[in-house]
Amino acid sequence: MKLLSYLHAGRETWGVVLNDGVAELAGRTGHATLADFIASPDFARRDALVDGLKAEVPLSDVQFLPVIPRPEKIVCAVRNYMDHHQEVIAAGMQRELSEEPPIFLRVWRSQTPHNGPIVLPRVSETLDWEGELAVIIGEGGRDIAEADAWKHVAGYSIYNDGSVREWQFHAKQIASGKNFESTGGFGPWMVTADEIAPGRELKLVTRLNGETVQASHTGHMIFSIPKLIQYASTIFTLVPGDVIATGTPAGVGWSRKPQRFMKAGDVCEVEIEGIGTLRNPIVAQG
Repeated sequence: MKLLSYLHAGRETWGVVLNDGVAELAGRTGHATLADFIASPDFARRDALVDGLKAEVPLSDVQFLPVIPRPEKIVCAVRNYMDHHQEVIAAGMQRELSEEPPIFLRVWRSQTPHNGPIVLPRVSETLDWEGELAVIIGEGGRDIAEADAWKHVAGYSIYNDGSVREWQFHAKQIASGKNFESTGGFGPWMVTADEIAPGRELKLVTRLNGETVQASHTGHMIFSIPKLIQYASTIFTLVPGDVIATGTPAGVGWSRKPQRFMKAGDVCEVEIEGIGTLRNPIVAQG
């Protein structure tokens, strides 16, 4: 099942994708947001709630929102693909493999939806792409064991962890380059966890103006999804609707020779097997 948040007729709502259209579920379920629905007992009976519904609005008529528009936490993994780790070393940045997952947090205002613009800040010309698998938390918890982690996954989506590189490297902590407003593409929807087998290797491709710049699969992750959930939940309580961006594979612009970055007028797409394609035009900050 594909669930999404969107605007229609100027109103924020959420619903289910049915073929090429959407059926609204906010009013039918009494849950104002998709995160509220994920947190409720109704999420477990979603198939019954959707059974027999027909699309009411074409997908082309809705304005996508980030899948979870205002998550409490967006936890992002750093250098979590072996091929990306190797390209970072090849680019002259000596980095040892971490014993535990290195992470940082994004704020929700740094997100932008499918078809929404990723904004190139006026202070930078080094806006880089990072196509990533996003995990959306269902059942929350603290100190979640790796062996139990899969049952805490509500579903999966796509993230483009747009990175303002020189700001990222102002200090050892990289969050300043990861939190510029409207730089993190998130969408187009959440595919519920029952549609993708736990641990299944998913192909990931990032394209800039139609040219493939990243081509890998989630089997290259250094720290698995259960490990990321276990580690994050040791630090703080995970709640329904929290997002874990699981890291990016090789092919980022910073590591290229010559380096290459996104600029106004570009279009960046991230496609992940079993989920779909996240598309974002790049625009200059006004």
